[in-house]
Amino acid sequence: MSHVVTLDRVTKAYGEVRALDEVTLAFPRGRFVAVMGPSGSGKTTLLNCAAGLDPPTSGSVVIGGVDLARLSETKRTELRRRHVGFVFQSYNLLPALSVQDNITLPLRLAGLRPDRSWLRELVARVGLGDRLRHRPPELSGGQEQRAAIVRALAARPDVVFADEPTGALDRGSATQVLDLLRELVDELGQTVIMVTHDPVAAARAHQTLIMVDGKVVGLLHAPSADDLAARLARLDGEPRMTSKGVPQ
Repeated sequence: MSHVVTLDRVTKAYGEVRALDEVTLAFPRGRFVAVMGPSGSGKTTLLNCAAGLDPPTSGSVVIGGVDLARLSETKRTELRRRHVGFVFQSYNLLPALSVQDNITLPLRLAGLRPDRSWLRELVARVGLGDRLRHRPPELSGGQEQRAAIVRALAARPDVVFADEPTGALDRGSATQVLDLLRELVDELGQTVIMVTHDPVAAARAHQTLIMVDGKVVGLLHAPSADDLAARLARLDGEPRMTSKGVPQ
């Protein structure tokens, strides 16, 4: 199985604090992987380094076979626009633009022509066909997040990074978004790496990485929400160790 993102002994230090501590991981193509851990465990730092948003202090990050350390900041930005999608808790849609224009904006910024048939399929899957001319303030939170997911997928990225994508949604809307993410992986072969604090959300992924103190201390395959909640509750009593977990 090919890997879309790999990290080799990645460390991210802020002064004396190591937000990531020699993390080695490989994320397979076509999988939904959740990342969990206590506050300050390094989850968001892992996502930022893996996505090329924040360069590591040491170690290497490879996306789609390209070592990010070999690229200038301009080239890293170009790579992200073409090969990486992002979904955030706050949606980050521009309120003055229509849903249609929000979806295609990253493509225009990258100088790419939209694949109209692909966008039609995505819009149909998320149920926003009758909302394309609306502006974000006219949508529900769940609809805004679904529009953000279409925007993230518009360029057919190798990987989508999602940072607490259901954190601002009610349970019903969150369930719809999680169903959509899992469907995109299972039916379209998309790769999704999702940071979340919610065991119910993480349980929708194929695997869940557990982080503590900048290290990966566990890898659970298809865990239930109860399994995850119990594991997180036990973390304070577990020994701290460096794990070179590789999702398979």
